[in-house]
Amino acid sequence: MAVTEGLGVDGMGAPAAPAEPLELRPPKAVKVFYSIGQFVESGYLIVNTYIFFYYTAVLGLSGSMVGAALAISMTLDAAADPLIGSWSDSVRSRFGRRLPVMLLAAPLTMLTMGLLFAPPSGLSPFLLFLWLTAMKGGLRFFASMYNIPYFALGGEMSNDYVERSRIVSHRLLAGILVSVLITALAYSVFFAGEGGLQRPERYPLFGWTIGALVLAGGLVCCAGVWRYAASLPQPITPPEPMMRRFVGEMTEILRNRTFLILFVSMLLFTSAAGLHQALNNHNYVFVWKLRPESIQLITYVYLLGILIGVPLTPALLKGFEKKAVVAIGFVIVVLGWLALPGLRGFGLFAPTGPEALPWLSLTSLLFGVGSGLIFIAFPAMMADAADEHEHLYQTRREGLFFSGLGFAGKAAGGMGLLLGGLALDLLRFPKEVGRQVNADVSEQVLSQLVLAWGWLPAVLVALGALVFAPYGISRARHGEIVAALKLKRAADVSAGRSS
Repeated sequence: MAVTEGLGVDGMGAPAAPAEPLELRPPKAVKVFYSIGQFVESGYLIVNTYIFFYYTAVLGLSGSMVGAALAISMTLDAAADPLIGSWSDSVRSRFGRRLPVMLLAAPLTMLTMGLLFAPPSGLSPFLLFLWLTAMKGGLRFFASMYNIPYFALGGEMSNDYVERSRIVSHRLLAGILVSVLITALAYSVFFAGEGGLQRPERYPLFGWTIGALVLAGGLVCCAGVWRYAASLPQPITPPEPMMRRFVGEMTEILRNRTFLILFVSMLLFTSAAGLHQALNNHNYVFVWKLRPESIQLITYVYLLGILIGVPLTPALLKGFEKKAVVAIGFVIVVLGWLALPGLRGFGLFAPTGPEALPWLSLTSLLFGVGSGLIFIAFPAMMADAADEHEHLYQTRREGLFFSGLGFAGKAAGGMGLLLGGLALDLLRFPKEVGRQVNADVSEQVLSQLVLAWGWLPAVLVALGALVFAPYGISRARHGEIVAALKLKRAADVSAGRSS
């Protein structure tokens, strides 16, 4: 059954009353179209890996200035996430609650992505810092305007414990495909050849091209899912003005222990991922001495690892709880980040060029598999937590819950980038080598750089695992919650019909 039975529709085509939901299972075509919306987030995340290297090594800004700019922009955007989530929760339209916000955000995401990679020439370091802060903040904010309602829509599309993980798997698979496409375009077209990443003239066209791809994915998703999205239940009571209700809503979700556990553990994990990925290209170019063509192979292996996690997570969930699957992901990531960086950092194993490629690929594969398990299970767990919240507080807060997940990812990603920038300056990484192909950097700096790339993120992941340990929604507990919600909704519908 794709939608609820007995769902009333008003004159504008929007649902008029939340009837008793049966088992929500979107058709295959809807899941496919929905997954294409992941182009926005995955496109942003892929280009994000080039921003740090572009502004530090290529444009010559200090690591601290770049890290500060990225941290400021992401933290401000993260602070706006709950407002976006509350806004999308309150929208009523013939297209459902989420799509109007997504349609507004998609073209603005493209615009700011292009401008980010095309700063005016001749800017002073301070003005370049301001440009980076403004454009990165704008890009992240508009991407959030799309992604928060997009993720919340995915949580609303089904109320089944395992089906929610399948929806996330479809989304993640589309993200892998677009990530492969962007990576191939980057290293085989825009930055091909020796020293390609170090040439500033290649970045503007790259930014505008990926922006156009992101826009196309966002619009195709909206066009493909709008009928199903419009059929989902919408609140029938008009919302209070946002600023009047917002403080109460935030206080309410911060009282939810399950939300806090998921929020803080994701905060620590994405801080680790942000730090590791911020230093990726510095390590690949200067420590491991790889050409761009080889770097893209490592990226493909990472995406392959996530791809392995796509079918692996639902398969594991047939026999394990979501909590156990996430724990396995944490362990895999930590082991991958400890092994090779430790050997290289202490001078025990120092391959370069083609000899380093298999070992780096193995490290990347482990990171991908572990991340795949975590990134599929966590959104499904957040949807379960939203069900628990409705059970406890009689209100649906998917938008706020998923904005919390987004807030954790982005604020932590900003912290990871800030830590990466500070690490470059503390290690006294020489800025003048950025455009020098095959430049020499001291062994002491390289050893410390590779440890900052591996061991420091591993410590953050371990802390996130400790925070995550008390999470308590099991399969059985979620079944009890869903059953209780069905009884309550049926009672509400009966009361509404009799009045």
